[in-house]
Amino acid sequence: MEDWRQRTRLLLGEEKMERLQQAHVLVVGLGGVGAYAAEMICRAGVGRMTIVDADTVQPTNINRQLPALHSTLEMSKAEILEKRFRDINPEIELTVLSVFLKDENIPELLDAASYDFVVDAIDTLAPKCHLIAETLKRHIKIVSSMGAGAKSDITQVRFADIWDTYHCGLSKAVRKRLQKMGIKRKLPIVFSTEQADPKAVLLTEDEMNKKSTCGTVSYMPAVFGCYLAEYVLKRL
Repeated sequence: MEDWRQRTRLLLGEEKMERLQQAHVLVVGLGGVGAYAAEMICRAGVGRMTIVDADTVQPTNINRQLPALHSTLEMSKAEILEKRFRDINPEIELTVLSVFLKDENIPELLDAASYDFVVDAIDTLAPKCHLIAETLKRHIKIVSSMGAGAKSDITQVRFADIWDTYHCGLSKAVRKRLQKMGIKRKLPIVFSTEQADPKAVLLTEDEMNKKSTCGTVSYMPAVFGCYLAEYVLKRL
C-alpha cells in the first residue's frame, strides 16, 4: 500500500516531512475552528499532538463542527477526535485532555511537554487570554483564532497581528484583556475583516461562560481552522 503521507511529501519535501514528524503541536479548543485545525495538522503528518477540550457534542454543533453528528450527541469531542486521528495516523503520539482550562492549570499544561507550536482555538475570553499570555511568556510559537461567528465571506479571512485587527469583537476584547495583563507583544492571529451581522448575535443562557452566541455557517469555522493549520505547518 502506498504511504499515506506520499502526496504531502511530494509537495513539502523529505526534509520538511522529517521536521513535521518530530514536532509536537498543542491544540486547545476542539469546536468549529479547532477540530479542523487539528485534523489538518494530523493529516499533514505531525508526529505528536496534544488536544484539549472538555466539551461534549450538542445539537447546535452539528451545523459546523467536525466531531458533531447525531450519532455523537453528548459524547466527548476530544475522545471522538482521538479515535479519528489515530485512524488517520496510527503512529501519532497523541495526548488527549478532556479538561476545562482555568487560570491555575494553564501553566501546568504548558510545562507538561516541550511544544513546538500552540494553536489557540478557545472561544471563552479568560482562558483564551491566559493561555496566550503564558505561552508568550515561555516563548513558544503560537497562533490564535479570533471570531468566525456572524460572518460568511471567506474572502475576508486574514492573517494579522492582534494589534492590527478591525471589525472583530473578539480581537478587541482580547487586546483589552492583554493590555490589562501588561502584555503588548506581537500575536499572530486569524480573523475576518468582514463586519459581523448584528442579526446573528443572540443572548444565551445555556452555554458555559458565555453571555451571547453567534449564528454560524458551515464553512466559515472550517476556513479559520485551515488558516491556523497552514500557519503552523509552514513554520514548523
